[in-house]
Amino acid sequence: MRTVLVVLFDGVQSLDVTGPLEVFAGAELHTPKTYRIATASLDGTPVRTSSGLTLVPDHSLADAPDPHTLLVPGGQGTRDPAPGVVAWLREHGPRATRLVSVCTGAILLAEAGLLDGRRVATHWAYCETLARRHPAVEVDPDPIFVRDGHIATSAGVTSGIDLALALVEEDIGREAALAIARHLVVFLRRPGNQAQFSAQLAAQTARREPLREVQQWITEHPGADLGVEHLAARARLSPRHFARAFRAETGTTPGRYVDRVRLEHARRLLEDTTDGVEEISRACGYGTAEAMRRAFVKALGTSPAEYRRRFRPASAPTH
Repeated sequence: MRTVLVVLFDGVQSLDVTGPLEVFAGAELHTPKTYRIATASLDGTPVRTSSGLTLVPDHSLADAPDPHTLLVPGGQGTRDPAPGVVAWLREHGPRATRLVSVCTGAILLAEAGLLDGRRVATHWAYCETLARRHPAVEVDPDPIFVRDGHIATSAGVTSGIDLALALVEEDIGREAALAIARHLVVFLRRPGNQAQFSAQLAAQTARREPLREVQQWITEHPGADLGVEHLAARARLSPRHFARAFRAETGTTPGRYVDRVRLEHARRLLEDTTDGVEEISRACGYGTAEAMRRAFVKALGTSPAEYRRRFRPASAPTH
């Protein structure tokens, strides 16, 4: 049985705590005697989350059980961390078999000196802060979670669920992780190198209506001809003017936006349908299975066939 110990402190982000805990609790229901879940605050007293909830810990840190998985959530309380919590992490963190952070929990691990020389993830809004304050830490601003040896760090809030699902898959298997994901109604099981934002969230919404309409049209028609000339014609602009305006208003080029939309659409079809790779490649605008394979390897480090094997539930519907 693996003990999962979650460190609590005032100002913790409630979903950073409850999201992973629901995953591990679901795993214990699925496969009994897999996990023992415990929470602890510095002195064992209740803590108040950043959203105003009160959480009552099981233990003080001094009396907490030795963890297999030590999980440190984030939240406003990491901006001015309690010295006692950092000191406890510095002493006890190296003893954990697996060290995990969610969101800005990585800041607490870094303050404790546990991330030096490691590649880590954290919430996009705090990547620069973490890198500046701890130059010995390699901060990757893009992925939703990063595994570096026995240390696993995740980006903001819901990515803690993705990381916890990956850890459960590692511990007790893929089918268990997929069953828990379905139970929690998680829309998409995301691999760690998935970007923190979808194409629509990563890009700003254009100010001008013609460009906004083009953004929406790309999302709804990933298999169409999405070259700059055709998109510019839809916006009633010259190709040069369109490309310049699109980048200025969205923060990305038309080509990169199209690439991300197509990749996301292909992932959904691989997960949610039994359509063949050739059919999906045409539906998503890649043209050939080989072109889609190259795009997947470049963006996700895996082929479409392997992606489907890992992330399509056995009960996925046939379309």
